Amino acid sequence: MSAWYPWIVLLHLSCAIVFVGAAAFEVLVLESLHRHFDAAAMRRIEDAVMARVRRFMPAVVLLLFLSGGLLFRLRCGGLACLGTRFGQLLLLKVLLAFGVLGVFLSAMRAMRRGRMNLCRFRHTHRVVLALMAGIVFLAKTMFYL
Repeated sequence: MSAWYPWIVLLHLSCAIVFVGAAAFEVLVLESLHRHFDAAAMRRIEDAVMARVRRFMPAVVLLLFLSGGLLFRLRCGGLACLGTRFGQLLLLKVLLAFGVLGVFLSAMRAMRRGRMNLCRFRHTHRVVLALMAGIVFLAKTMFYL
């Protein structure tokens, strides 16, 4: 493996922490604020949060996928490891990651077109958080199963 491998892992994990942390914040914290604030105040809070997220999250997602692709190439040598248990779990992890990317891109498109309503906002972040929890689970267990 490359001497860059540990640095790529560090970049990948850092981006994953930011991405999963943002989704967890939105689902576990931001959603709970609806009980404490009126609709207008919540709209302003969510608009402010999303404005901030829109500034950095595309770069985080891009780096997450680029580093993941490099790790896949370095660790598996292309598709060589897919016949192993590790490779099968890694492939499942990659499929979940592309599911997250699809949901993320769909949400970004909805935001740009003004179609991101409260219901879609909540469901999008819940789905992303569930997929990311599956990825984290696979990331840890694929080395031990």
